[in-house]
Amino acid sequence: MSATGMAGTSPAMTLSEDEASPGETVSARRRFPLPLGLLLPLVLALGWEGVVRFGLASGRLMPPPSHILATLWSLAASGELWTHLWATTWRVAVGFGLGAAAGIVLGALCGASLLGRRLLDPTLQAFRAIPSIAWVPLFILWLGIFEASKVTLIAVGVFFPVYLGVMGGVLSVDRKLVEVGRVFRLPGVALARRILLPAVLPEVVTSLRSGLGLGFMFVVAAEFMGASEGLGYLLVDGQQLGKPDQILAAIIAFALLGKLSDSLLVAATAPLVRWQDRHRGRL
Repeated sequence: MSATGMAGTSPAMTLSEDEASPGETVSARRRFPLPLGLLLPLVLALGWEGVVRFGLASGRLMPPPSHILATLWSLAASGELWTHLWATTWRVAVGFGLGAAAGIVLGALCGASLLGRRLLDPTLQAFRAIPSIAWVPLFILWLGIFEASKVTLIAVGVFFPVYLGVMGGVLSVDRKLVEVGRVFRLPGVALARRILLPAVLPEVVTSLRSGLGLGFMFVVAAEFMGASEGLGYLLVDGQQLGKPDQILAAIIAFALLGKLSDSLLVAATAPLVRWQDRHRGRL
C-alpha cells in the first residue's frame, strides 16, 4: 500500500481511548452498574463509624452514621420527616416554577433585544448582588411570615441564574446559524423554533439546574422565617435543642431531596437536547 493510502487511513486508526466509540462508554457503564458516586460517601461513613466504635472519637458533636440513620428512621416512623419533606418540596417546587418562568422570559427578552438589555440588565445585576438574607425582613414586612414570603424568597434565588443563563445562551447563538436560516428563507417563527431555540436549550437546561440548586439553598433561609415545618425548621430545632444527630439527619435529607430533584430535572429535559452530537456522553 502506498504512503498516501496509509496516511489517508491513519487518523481513523489513531483514536485515543478517550475518543472511543459510544459503545465503549456503554460497555464501561455496564461493568459498573452501581453509581460510582456512592463510593466516597460510603467510605467516609464507614470510616467515621469505625473511628467512633473503636473509641478514637466521642461522636458527641459528630454522631456516627448509625445514630443519624436511627434518627432518620425515628422521624420517618413518626411521620414527622414526611411532613417536613413535603413542606420543603412544595416551597421549592412553587418558588422554582415562578423564578424559572420569570428568568426565562426576561433572559430571552434581554438577550434578543438590545434596548431591553440596556434598560433592564443594569438594575437586575444590581439586585443580583444583594445577599439573600437581606430580602428576608423586607419580604416579611410586605408578605407576612407565611408561605407567600417564603416562596417569593426562593423564586428570587432561582431567578438570577436562570436569567443569566438564558440571556447568555441567546447572546451566544452562532451568527452563521441565523444566516443559514435566512438563506433558506425561514420566517421568524420557524427561524426561532428550528434554529434559535435548539441552540439556546443547552444553556437553558444548565441554568435551570443551577437555579434549582440555589432554590434549595434559599429554602433554608426561607424556613428560618418563622416556619413551623420543613427541613430548615428541623435544622433550627436541632440546633436549639442541642441535637447534632437531628441536624445531620436534616442535612442528609436535604442532600437526597436535592439530588433526586436534579435527576428528575435532567431526565425531563434530556429529550430537549438529545439532538446534540457530543464528544462526551451525558452523565
